[in-house]
Amino acid sequence: MYLPLYIRLTFWGCVSSKVTILINLTSYYNNITHSKSNLRVCFREIGQKSSEELAREGSGVKAFSSFLSDLSTLVPETMIPNISVLLTHLEGESPSLRVAVCEVLGEVLVRVLSGDKLGDSARASRDRFLDTLQEHIHDAHSHVRARVIQVYARIVNSKALPLCRYTEVMELTVGRLGDKSVHVCKSAIQLLAAFIAHNPYSCKVQICSIKTSAADLWDAMKPEVEMTVKSQLEPGSEEEEDEKEEQTEGKEERSDRNTALQIAQLLRESKYRLTCNVFNWPEQETPEAMSSDAPPTPQKEGGGNEGGESELKKQEMLVQYLKDTESFALQVERAIAVINNMLYWKTTTVVQEAVQFCVTAFEFSVADSVCGVRKMLPLVWSTDVTIKDAVIQAYRRLYLNPPGDNTRAKAQTLVDNLSDLMIDVSLGTVQCLEEIEFFSSESALQTSVVQVLWERVSGKRETKALHGRAAVLLLGMAARAEREVVLSNLDTLCSVALGEKVAEDYLLARDTLITIANITDHVRQSKGVPFRLPVDHHLFSCLSQAIADGVVQSDPHWQTFMEQAVRLIYFLAESPDQLCSRLLQRSAHLLLEQITECGEPNQSQLLAQVLSLCGAVAFWQVSHLERSVSSELRRRRGEKEEKEENEKAPEANDSCVEEELGLVGASAEDTEVEFIRKICETELLADGNMLSAFLPLLVKVCSSPGKYSHPQLTTAACLALSQYMMISPAVCKDNIRLLFTVLEKSPLPVVRANTIVALGDLTVRFPNILEPWTPNLYARLSDENASVRLTAIMVLTQLVLKDVMKVKGQVSEVAVLLLDPEPHIASLALNFFNELSAKDNAIYNLLPDIISRLSDPERGMKEEDFNTIMKQLFSYITKERQTESLVEKLCQRFRTAKTERQWADLAVSLSLLSVCERGFKKLQECWDCYSDKLTEPGVYQPLLSIAAKLRRRAKSQFKVLHLRICGRINGIRHTACAQSIDSDLVTVESSCVCLDAVMTESETPKVTTPITRTRRTRLRH
Repeated sequence: MYLPLYIRLTFWGCVSSKVTILINLTSYYNNITHSKSNLRVCFREIGQKSSEELAREGSGVKAFSSFLSDLSTLVPETMIPNISVLLTHLEGESPSLRVAVCEVLGEVLVRVLSGDKLGDSARASRDRFLDTLQEHIHDAHSHVRARVIQVYARIVNSKALPLCRYTEVMELTVGRLGDKSVHVCKSAIQLLAAFIAHNPYSCKVQICSIKTSAADLWDAMKPEVEMTVKSQLEPGSEEEEDEKEEQTEGKEERSDRNTALQIAQLLRESKYRLTCNVFNWPEQETPEAMSSDAPPTPQKEGGGNEGGESELKKQEMLVQYLKDTESFALQVERAIAVINNMLYWKTTTVVQEAVQFCVTAFEFSVADSVCGVRKMLPLVWSTDVTIKDAVIQAYRRLYLNPPGDNTRAKAQTLVDNLSDLMIDVSLGTVQCLEEIEFFSSESALQTSVVQVLWERVSGKRETKALHGRAAVLLLGMAARAEREVVLSNLDTLCSVALGEKVAEDYLLARDTLITIANITDHVRQSKGVPFRLPVDHHLFSCLSQAIADGVVQSDPHWQTFMEQAVRLIYFLAESPDQLCSRLLQRSAHLLLEQITECGEPNQSQLLAQVLSLCGAVAFWQVSHLERSVSSELRRRRGEKEEKEENEKAPEANDSCVEEELGLVGASAEDTEVEFIRKICETELLADGNMLSAFLPLLVKVCSSPGKYSHPQLTTAACLALSQYMMISPAVCKDNIRLLFTVLEKSPLPVVRANTIVALGDLTVRFPNILEPWTPNLYARLSDENASVRLTAIMVLTQLVLKDVMKVKGQVSEVAVLLLDPEPHIASLALNFFNELSAKDNAIYNLLPDIISRLSDPERGMKEEDFNTIMKQLFSYITKERQTESLVEKLCQRFRTAKTERQWADLAVSLSLLSVCERGFKKLQECWDCYSDKLTEPGVYQPLLSIAAKLRRRAKSQFKVLHLRICGRINGIRHTACAQSIDSDLVTVESSCVCLDAVMTESETPKVTTPITRTRRTRLRH
C-alpha cells in the first residue's frame, strides 16, 4: 500500500513539504474502492507510534499533526470510525499531536455530529468527544489549552454545542482567564465573547432582573399563602369540613402529574385554599371508587391526560431553561469582573481582546457591561498606539453608528446613547471623551445631532436635568471641532444656565462653563491674535453676579462652579485681572454685610468661600501671566522681528552670526521670562493689589487651628495659602514651614490630602526650596488614613517618574505600600516600581538602601512581609552584571549589620538573586564578610539554598569551586553545632559538681541511636 509508505517517508522528514499532496491523494482514494481500508491502515500506523519514537523525530510529529488536521477538514466523516486509534495520543507527551487530535474532534463535532436530528449512537459519540475536549482545557501544555479553547470557540460559533453544556464550559473558560499563559487568556476571552454573541437564552439576559422578578412574585404570594396554610392547619368549623367533603367528592382519577398540574393552575389563579384541599383527600377514596362514578369517556379522558402531561413537560422545560439562564448570567458576570481588570495588563494583545469583549457584551446588552466600557476609557491616554486606537474605534463603533430610518431618528438615538454615557461623569472622564472626537467629521448626521442637543438645552424638548447637563457637555465637545457651534448661541447658554436661576442648579452652570471654555484658544493651536471677549460682555456680567451672590449662600456645588468661572474669565476676558479684582472687592463687601446683618452663625462657612475665591484668583493669575501673557509677548516679538526683517537691509556679518546661533531670540526670550517673574514677585502682592489684602488672613487662619476649627474654613484656607505660595519664591519660603506643619498635624484627612497635592505643584515650581522637605513628603506614605496614602503615592509617582524629585532611599516607604490593605494603593505602588524599572539602573541603585531601611530594627517589619517585598523588587534585576555587583554590596553590608535579624534579611536578599557562576565566585571572594554569621540558621539556610540552586546547572569545571564553598559553609556550621554541644555538656558537668552528686553506671547516658547505620539501612531499602 502506498499510503503507509508515504507516511513513513513523511515521518522520516524526507517529504515533509508534500503534506498537501498526501491530502489530495487521500481525497482521491476516498472516492474509489478500498479507500476506507487504506485510511484505516494509515490511522493505525499513526496510532502505533510510541512516545519515544515521536520524541526522536520532531519534524515527523509536525507532519502527522498537519496531516490529521487537514484530513479532518476534507473528509470529517471518515475520521469517526478511526478516531479511537488516534485518541491514544491524547495521553502521549507530544503537544502538537494532542492539538491535532483535539482539532479532529472539533471538526467532527462541527460538521458531522451537530444538529437536533442525531441518533442515540451519534449523541453518545458527541458527548464522549465533548468530554474529551473538556478534559484538555486543563492540559499540562499551554499551547494545547489555548488550541482546545479555540476549538470550542469554533464549535460555539457554529452553534454545535448542546445547550446543556453551556454552563459547564463557561465555568471552565472563566477559570482559564487566570491562566499563566497569555495565549490561553486571550483565547478564553475570545471564547467568552463567542458565548455572548451566540447566547441561546436571551440577548438581554440579566441575572438581577431574573432574581428580582422571582422575588417580587413570591413576595406578592407569600402573605396570602401563609395565611391560607395556617387556616388549613388549624381545626375548622363543621361548615368548612362539609365544604371540603363536597369539593373532594366525585373527583376524577388523577396521577402525580395531574396533581402537580392542578396545583400549578390553582396557584396561578391565586386559589390557595383549594390548593391546600388537594392534599386533603379522604383516605377511603381510592382511584377506582372515584373513577367508577365518572362518566365513561375514555377518549376525552385520555386526551386530557396527554394534554396535561404535555403542559407539565412544557413547564418543566421552562423551569430548566430559566435555571440555565440564571447559571449562564452568573458566569457572564464573573467573566466581566475578571476581564475588566485585564484591561490594564501589560500585554497589548490581551488588552485588545478585553476591549473587544467589552464591546461585544455592551452590544448584546449584558448586565454591567457598561462598567467595562467606562473602565477602558482612560486607555485613550495610553502610550501604546495600538491600544489607544482600539479604544477609540470601540467607542465610535458603539456610539457613532446608531440605528434609525432617517437622519433625525439616528441623531436622536445617538444623542440618547451619548447622554447615558455622560450622566454623572467626572471632569477627567469628560477629557477622555473629548479625545475620542465624536464630532470631528462634518456630515448631515452631525448637523442633526447638534440641532437635537440645542433643542434639549433650550428646553424645546422636555428632558431630565441629568440629560440636559449631558447635552451641554456634548455641545462643548462639538465646539472643540467647530467654535461657532457654541459661539453663535452663547446668549442662549447664558440665559438658560447663567441667568437668574443659576442658584437653582450650580452643576448645570458649571458644565456650561466647561462647554464655553472649549471656544477659547487654550484648546486649539492659534498663531494669530488671541480670541477674547470684552470685559463688558453679558457673559462676564452673569458670572460676576452669580459668584458674588453665591459667596453668601450655602450651596455645596458653588465651589466647583466658582473655580470654573474664574478659569473661564482668565481664558476669555480681555482684562481678567481687573475683572477679578472687582469681583474680590464685591464679594468681600457682601460678606461683611452678611456678617453685620446675621451675626456669626455662618461666619466660618462664608469666610471659607471668600478665601476659596481668593486662592482661585491667585492661581489663575499666575497661570495667565506665564501662559497667555508670555505667549502673546512671543507672538508680538515674532511679528516685530518679521516686520523688521522685511524692511531693513542686510547688516554686518556679526549680527548674521548671532542670528544663526540663535542668540538674539534666546536673549529676548530670557528677557520676557524675567519680566513675568518680576511681575509675580513685585506687583501681584503689592500694597495696591487686592490679593495682598487676604494673605495675612490666610496665614492667621492656618496658624491658629484652635481658634479657626471649622473644617470647611480650615480646608479652604490651607488650599488658598498653597495657591498664594505659587506666586513667588519669597512667599513660598516664608510659609513652607507652616504648610508642612499643617500637613503633619492637621486632624482632617482632606486637609492633609489637599496639602500633598499642593506641595507636589510647589515642588515642580520651586524644586530647590522643597528639596530639603522631601522626607516629610515620603512620611505621608505611612499615614493612618487610606485617602491620604493614596494621594501621596499618586503625587510622588508623578514627581519621581518625571524626574522632578530625585529618587533616594526614602523610596522604601513606597515599597512598604506593596502590602497595603487597600488593593488600589498596593496596585499603584506596584505600578510605581514597574515604571521605575524602565529607567536605567534605578532599582538596582536603590536596593541596598531599601534593604537597610526595611531591615532596621526600629521599623519592626515582619519577616514574611520583608521577604514578600524583596521578592518583588529583586524580580526587576535581570542583568548578570547587576546581580554580581549586588552580591558584593550585600555581602559588604554584613559588616555594618548589628542584629541577627539584619543578617537574616541580607542572607534572604542574596538568596532571591538569580546568582550565576560569576556571582557565586564573588560570594566566595567576600567570605570574610559573612563567615562568622553562618552559625545563625537565618543566614546558613539561605546561603545553602544558593549553592543548591547552582548545583543543578553547574558546569564540570565549576563543580570544584561549588563543592569547596559548600564544604566551608557546612564545616563552619558543624563546628558551631559541636561547640554548642560541648558548652552544654560543660554546663551540665559544672552543675553536677556543684550538687556534689555521683552518677551511677546505669545512669550514664549511652549512644542508643546509631544514626549512620540507620541511614545506610534506609538507603539500601
